[in-house]
Amino acid sequence: MVTGASRGLGARLAALVADRGARVALVARSQDPIAKLAADLGGDAYPADLAEAEGITELVRRIAADGPIDVLVNNAGLDLTGTFTELASERICELIMVNLLAPMLMSRAAIPYMRTQARGHIVNVSSLAGTNALPGLVPYSTSKAGLSHFTASLRAELKGTPITTTLVEIGPVDSTMMESLRVHEPTRRALQRLETLHLAADLDMDRVAVSLVEAIEHGRRHVRLPRRDAVFPLFTETPRRLTEWLLTGLDPE
Repeated sequence: MVTGASRGLGARLAALVADRGARVALVARSQDPIAKLAADLGGDAYPADLAEAEGITELVRRIAADGPIDVLVNNAGLDLTGTFTELASERICELIMVNLLAPMLMSRAAIPYMRTQARGHIVNVSSLAGTNALPGLVPYSTSKAGLSHFTASLRAELKGTPITTTLVEIGPVDSTMMESLRVHEPTRRALQRLETLHLAADLDMDRVAVSLVEAIEHGRRHVRLPRRDAVFPLFTETPRRLTEWLLTGLDPE
């Protein structure tokens, strides 16, 4: 089950897992694109607006009724760039809903089905923006920081169950999102500075999608790209892991 599957990384990921034999449930607001993609991949399309919290439980129920949800990929996300005090409050609320609350509610709805079938994997697509504080990205970075910490907390809660998680923390992907980031001058300057220091580069979408598929197949806890920037999320992950070890014991794997 892939959210945000109408274009970009979600569509590419859906195509890759379908090529490897999975039946894919595609979720997105855009009905026609996911209907066409579902037909091409032999999957199923579920048009839905994840900004509407009240519909999420029913959405997951419908998908689970059509077939077991072995893997949930929370990929849908919105970007919003600009001076924080000048951003519309309704757009901030929509972003937090789609980027953070929707993955939480999707996971909450899917986990009981995964427990019943004694298997399941949850993939949350976060961002290096959740650890790096850039001007112009206050709501977006906050939502991704929350998603990363949610995944770590969920992993601790699910320890000892047949349900596992993968946290994906990636830098900018070569997409239309980068265009919107560079429109806001303070954000553009910050990105340019990181690029000068060789700490930022637009990732190839195919490479990211392949890394996600491999993480699902091998049950990896983390995907961090580009590798040169992996140190940043490690700084925030270290206290989470230390707490997990103290409370639940060291996992030799």
